[in-house]
Amino acid sequence: MQHLRSTRSLAPLTLCSGLALSVLLPMSMGCEGIVPESVDGGPGGASSAQGAAGHQGTGGSGHAGASAAASGGAGGGAPVGGAAGKSGSGGAAGGPASGAAGMTAAGTGGAKGSGGNVGTAGAPGASGGSSSGGATSTGGVKGSGGATGSGGASGAAGSRGGSTGSSGGSRGSGGSAGGGGAGGGSGGSRGGSGGAGGGAVAPASACSMPIPARGQPADTSTPTTVVGTGTADSCTFSALSAAVAKGGVITFSCGDAPKTILVTATMKVPTNKNTVIDGGNTITLDGGKAVQILNFTSPDFQANNNGLTLQHLSLINGKSTPTEMIPAATAPCSQGWNDGEGGAIFMRDGNLTVIDCIFNGNQAAPLGPDTGGGAIYVVGSKTGLTIVGSTFTNNSASNAGAVGALFTELNIYDSVFMNNTATGHDANADDASMCSVMNNGQNEIGSGGNGGAIYSDGNSVNVLLCGDTIVGNAAGTKAYGGGLFFTSNDLGGTLTISDTTMTSNTGGHWTQVAAGSTKDAGTAVGTNTKSLTIKGCNLQGL
Repeated sequence: MQHLRSTRSLAPLTLCSGLALSVLLPMSMGCEGIVPESVDGGPGGASSAQGAAGHQGTGGSGHAGASAAASGGAGGGAPVGGAAGKSGSGGAAGGPASGAAGMTAAGTGGAKGSGGNVGTAGAPGASGGSSSGGATSTGGVKGSGGATGSGGASGAAGSRGGSTGSSGGSRGSGGSAGGGGAGGGSGGSRGGSGGAGGGAVAPASACSMPIPARGQPADTSTPTTVVGTGTADSCTFSALSAAVAKGGVITFSCGDAPKTILVTATMKVPTNKNTVIDGGNTITLDGGKAVQILNFTSPDFQANNNGLTLQHLSLINGKSTPTEMIPAATAPCSQGWNDGEGGAIFMRDGNLTVIDCIFNGNQAAPLGPDTGGGAIYVVGSKTGLTIVGSTFTNNSASNAGAVGALFTELNIYDSVFMNNTATGHDANADDASMCSVMNNGQNEIGSGGNGGAIYSDGNSVNVLLCGDTIVGNAAGTKAYGGGLFFTSNDLGGTLTISDTTMTSNTGGHWTQVAAGSTKDAGTAVGTNTKSLTIKGCNLQGL
């Protein structure tokens, strides 16, 4: 039989506890990313006196991105006593709007002249809307109608801050029935879905609960410091670092274009006041894959009322470099590091709020049973960690590929977690029969890997996920919770999952619930909890 425990003590409290389980469970981490209009086709060719067919019109071509599709050329008139005008081809793939219908001109020919030929369909597409077919010819007797064009091909998704799509193609020449324009794909809005560079991604569904007051953007109308004087060059790292050290409300004036500030040294956030950093959806803080971006460290534990709010900001390529190596011992004794948490942000004894932010490509210590938090790691918070409307992609750490919370209430609303990875392995346990070497006061075996996306551990803290999309994240080999790892050491914390999609995550799983009728959280979750509530969700394995 194994026991859940927390493996690191954090002054001034002793935080370790044990809970006997009747099943083999993984152990806790331990204490411690103007739509232009399309140009229509030209008019059809005139009808021939001897019945020659009108020439084929070529539809305007559209471009991928956020442009509307070009409509087909107008139909040519039916010749006197002759065949109908030929069909104009459909517009090529354009933006998200569906292609306009091809219009067939009325025939003016002799008796029983056939109608306009069928309009050709636009190229098929996954996301484009269906375009309508060519209209029915009203000319010669028994003129047949144009067929309906199929939906257009999908345009490529835009990256974060991608430009809007260009306008439709040039005007087409005349012809008979114009085909349906091709539908477009998703446009180049801020962080278009799946856009390169870790842009913002919209969750599959929205939280049906009201977002609490703490989850609303902070008032920045009277900033303490404005970084920059209106130009990109004025927004330097030294100016930002000085503003962070001062604390209070921080905004930016760097011009209208997006601005990336390379962070060359970890910025220390004051712990004796509240600090707000508002990037205005134009500022990216880049750790250069070399440094942790922000650090808030108070010496106390679950006592501080102050904290940090980040809003409308991107934090990328942060890296926390560990320094405290676990004593050398042969596996299955634990390998790796005891420290190095929080690739972008580390917080101890503070309260963190994250609103409308992007975290991409951040990394914390890659191996160790008690370390993690590729993007964020918070330990010993008095009022907890709240995340709203944010995106976490391509972050990694030994445990908690994206977000780690130790003895910290955790509430996440309307946020997306994709392609985050817990890089440790073999989970975490205390077993003297398998390892005689002591680390953190335990005979530790296993080297992490729990919580591919999200990790929570501690006594009597609750976890709430509402309106979140947690897809394609991975726990480590022989570890647990590809989507969520949550262990309540005293079975005093509750787990609520509402309006959430959790699919295509990998890793081990288990659910142990002390009370209530819901007993299974699916195959992306590893948890032991006081109670489990699931409502309006799509959870893998359920």
